[in-house]
Amino acid sequence: MGRAYIGTRLIALTLTFVFFVTGCDGGNINPETKAPMKVPKSETPAKDQITIGFSMDTLKEERWLKDRDLFKEEAEKLGAKVEIMEADGDDALQIVQAEELISKGVDVLVVVPFNAESTASIVNKAHIAGIKVISYDRLIKNADIDLYISFDNERVGELQAEAMTKLVPKGKYVYIGGAETDNNAHLFKKGVFNILKPFIESGDITVVFDQWTENWTPANAYANMEAALGANHNQIDAVIAANDATAGGAIKALELQGLKGKIPIAGQDAELAAAKRIVEGTQIMTVYKPIRSLAKTAAELAVKVAKGKKIETDRKVNNGKIEVPSVLLTPIAVDKLNIDETIIKDGFHSREEVYQ
Repeated sequence: MGRAYIGTRLIALTLTFVFFVTGCDGGNINPETKAPMKVPKSETPAKDQITIGFSMDTLKEERWLKDRDLFKEEAEKLGAKVEIMEADGDDALQIVQAEELISKGVDVLVVVPFNAESTASIVNKAHIAGIKVISYDRLIKNADIDLYISFDNERVGELQAEAMTKLVPKGKYVYIGGAETDNNAHLFKKGVFNILKPFIESGDITVVFDQWTENWTPANAYANMEAALGANHNQIDAVIAANDATAGGAIKALELQGLKGKIPIAGQDAELAAAKRIVEGTQIMTVYKPIRSLAKTAAELAVKVAKGKKIETDRKVNNGKIEVPSVLLTPIAVDKLNIDETIIKDGFHSREEVYQ
C-alpha cells in the first residue's frame, strides 16, 4: 500500500508540474490535444520603435515648415517616430523643451539651435542621459555634438557675392546680416566677404552698412535697410541680405523710397516670395538648398545613430571645442535664367506658384 500510494503521488506531482509549465507559456495550449503550441515569431514582442526628438528654433519661416514636414516624412518611412517641439525663437524655452524630450527617453536628439552657444547645455544633458545629439542645419558651438548635418553655408554667402559682383563690380554695398546668435549667419557673412575682399581692397566696392538682424525678422531687416538708406542719402548700389525673409524686409524699405527693383538685392533659402520677386525683377537671385536632401540625409543618419551605428564622414567642422564629424550638402545659386531647372523642376515650388 505504501509503495502504491507513493507512486500515485509521484504521478500527480508530475502532471501538476507539466500543467504549471505549459500554463506559464502564455496560455498557448492546444484545446484539443492539451499540448503546448509553438508561438509564431510574428507574435513575439517586437523591438521598441525608435523615437527621434526634433528640437526646432522656429516655424515662422516657410523653409522651417518644409524642414519639419520633410524630416518627419522621411523618418517615418524608416519606421521611426518623431517628437517635434518648436521654441518660437525663445532661447530658454528651447532648452526646457529639449530637457522634456530627453526626459521622455528619445533615442536620439536632433537640434536646430536658436542660440548656437547656450544650446551647448542641451548636448551635455543629453549625453548624461546616454542620448546622442545631431546638430541640424545650424551648428551648436562649444559642445561635444556627435554629428552636424547642413549645407556648405560659407559657400552660400560666396554664391550671393559672386552673383552680385558680376552685376555690380563697383559701388556702395549694404550687407543685411542674419541673427548674430546663429552660427550660420556668421558663415554666410564670411562667405560674402571672402568674395568682396579683393574688391574692397582695390577700392572698387565700399561696404557702407553692415548690421546683424535680430532674430532674423523682416521687421528688423526693414529697420536696418531704412537706416542704411538714411545714412547714405539713398545712394546705394547693391544689397546682400542673409536670407530671403530679410531680403523681403529690405525690399519694403526700398519700395517706400521708390527704389524697389532699382537697387539689386540678393537673398538665400529659395522661399516662394523670393522666387516670385526674381521673376518680377525685384530680387536678382537666391540660393537654393535642396531641403528634401537635407531632411532625408538627416533622418537616415538619425536612425543609424539611434541604432548605435558608427557614422563615417569626410568633413569636419570646428565648433570651438571639437572637430565635429559633418555632412555638408551643396547649395545652388538660382536666378531668372535657371529657376525653372532648379526649384521648379525639383518640385520645391510649382511653376504656377512662382509665375502666378
